[in-house]
Amino acid sequence: MAEEDDSGQEKTEDPSSRKLEKAREEGQVPRSRELTTTAILLISGIGLYSFAGFMGTRIVGILRENFTISRDRIFDPSAMLSHLSAALVDGLMSIIPLVALLVIASILGPIALGGWLYSPQAMLPKGDRMNPIAGLKRMFSTKSLLELLKALAKVLLILGATVLVLKFYAQPMFRLGDEGVNQSIIHSLKISVQSLIILASVTILIAAIDVPIQLWEFTKKMRMSRQDLKDESKDTDGKPEVKGRIRQLQREIAQRRMMSKVPEADVIITNPTHYAVALKYQPELMDTPILLAKGGDLMALKIREIAAAHNIDIIESAPLARAIFHTTDEDSEIPSGLYLAVAQILAYVFQLRNFRKGKGDKPVYPKNIKIPKDLEFD
Repeated sequence: MAEEDDSGQEKTEDPSSRKLEKAREEGQVPRSRELTTTAILLISGIGLYSFAGFMGTRIVGILRENFTISRDRIFDPSAMLSHLSAALVDGLMSIIPLVALLVIASILGPIALGGWLYSPQAMLPKGDRMNPIAGLKRMFSTKSLLELLKALAKVLLILGATVLVLKFYAQPMFRLGDEGVNQSIIHSLKISVQSLIILASVTILIAAIDVPIQLWEFTKKMRMSRQDLKDESKDTDGKPEVKGRIRQLQREIAQRRMMSKVPEADVIITNPTHYAVALKYQPELMDTPILLAKGGDLMALKIREIAAAHNIDIIESAPLARAIFHTTDEDSEIPSGLYLAVAQILAYVFQLRNFRKGKGDKPVYPKNIKIPKDLEFD
């Protein structure tokens, strides 16, 4: 059954990016302690196996230096301090490679799942963490039961692996007593390190089970209801009425800007009443005519009024007006399929201007303006 929020709605929706981002700011990311433990154990075992010779040589040197003291050094009051200082330095130098590997493992383990995270909010004290009632609820929660089952499974798995390792190394361990002191020490260390690596490898199976569980629990915890998504949308983008008002103002600004270009048009082509488009063409500057403005109904009426006030020719051609209105955006070139039809209208308008100036005969309005079938609109 899906979880429910305070309003009783089921949390069936995936978490939004905003909620995931907010959870990360609060330090809530999927983490797997088993993955971190596996990384530390494996790398420590491999490090011990790799640096065993180096560490052993340094330790033997420390022991030889401190157990073979000359007579003069015995009676030197400062000898003890110098031997201790030298032993500490050599000891630290012998374990630096292993410590460096463990530091890397302790960093890579947590960030392998959930990534790098530094959250001051997560370090702040919270009252609910000190609430004994909340603590009791966590103790007897489903998550606590899962953690208990995981712990039991880990114990049984490690116990079974330990028994198998002991059986495998039983004979070599029994024969250690027959070997020389130096050889038996080296052999026993090798067996111990190999056993550590094998047992650490077993925890890979635990981590492989725990990681998907942690991801599933985190996603389940972050899941949202439809109301949560609506509330978040309001908080992020604003209330619907505010957004509607903003869109309305944007439309009005765009319309005013478009209407300011109408006086620059060479011709207005109309439906005659439902649509109006304003075209401009300057042969010396443009390859094709440009749509300056377009509108329907009241907008079309406004375009015609502005055109009349600025003595711009208004030509009625319903099919062409509809085709331009539905296919061309503001400040865009007209489609190539309408070149011929628009050229006929512009030629008529330019000839009409010359006639008004007393140049040439009165032009005849083109009656057979053809529109391609794929550009016809009702």
